Amino acid sequence: MRSPAEVKRILEAALLASPEPLGLPELKKLFDGEIATDTLRNLLAELAEEWKGRAVELVHVASGWRFQTAAEFHPYIERLAPEKPPRYSRAVMETLAIIAYRQPVTRGDIEDVRGVTVSTQIIQTLEARGWIDVVGHRETPGRPALYATTRKFLDDLGLRSLEELPPLEEIAQTLSLEPVPTAEAGTRPANSELAAEADAEPRAATGTEG
Repeated sequence: MRSPAEVKRILEAALLASPEPLGLPELKKLFDGEIATDTLRNLLAELAEEWKGRAVELVHVASGWRFQTAAEFHPYIERLAPEKPPRYSRAVMETLAIIAYRQPVTRGDIEDVRGVTVSTQIIQTLEARGWIDVVGHRETPGRPALYATTRKFLDDLGLRSLEELPPLEEIAQTLSLEPVPTAEAGTRPANSELAAEADAEPRAATGTEG
């Protein structure tokens, strides 16, 4: 039987080698069922504590456990990879916020909240980023698709569950919100719960799309 110290070393090696978070079922495979789930969870918590205060930390996110660079060192790491991350328009961020806080929702629901048409490109942008997915269809005429956020969305925010969602301002900062262009400064405000301004086109007279 392996000692707790040896188990933690094995966990440490596996997590450092993995490019993606590892959940408890995957980590249990390392020990051929020798380690109980509760024991594994406790050892992971101990390992996370041992890494506290270092440049790299062990965190628990929606998809499992992962090592990541501590936030205070991100500005230095970015100097090694100067490419700027994708930045998203306010319309994209508003749509994401509505889905995150009111899921599952249809495009029609999103349009009702924002007061403007939700373009197909916005939905495709969020799907391509892996932040939203279709989780079903509403049993109404046309059976519109229901959208919800994914585990990847929570992973990218460093969260374990939707209950940990931060205020919208923090989401926008973390996921890179593009500043509102000057030409759009006079656009009618959207729902105040979700954002300060909208930059999409006015709702089409033909109605909403489900």
